[in-house]
Amino acid sequence: MLDAMDKRILRTLAENSRLSFREIARRIKASPATVLSRVRRMEEEGVIRSYGVVLDYEKAGYDLGAVILVKISKGKLFEVEKKIAIHPNVETVHDITGDYDCVIVARFPSRRSLDAFLKHIQTFDFVERTHTTLILNTIAGKTVIPA
Repeated sequence: MLDAMDKRILRTLAENSRLSFREIARRIKASPATVLSRVRRMEEEGVIRSYGVVLDYEKAGYDLGAVILVKISKGKLFEVEKKIAIHPNVETVHDITGDYDCVIVARFPSRRSLDAFLKHIQTFDFVERTHTTLILNTIAGKTVIPA
């Protein structure tokens, strides 16, 4: 279970994972040794799974974002999701409730590449149908560390 200090450390890392332990400690008013030991513990426990970058997709040439709903035949959800998740344009894949079984968030450099991706996944066995919406603007995109 995460305590208040763990959450402050995680929020700080979510803002900038390149900060030194000393800088994180200064920002959250703790000792560097405390921050180091807590980060190492959270890594070992799998709370922190990896560190990464936050891209400006438009500047990177991937300004066409899509949310794709997928209906998958019963019993094959994880098999299909794993196949979709390895595609390099896929940002996230989620199981969902409702009329569809899976939602994909993906980024593409062009409509043509989005079209090719959709046609590709529609050839997968057990994909019954898809529904695609384009992302016009992203208002919030952050790692959430609940209070």
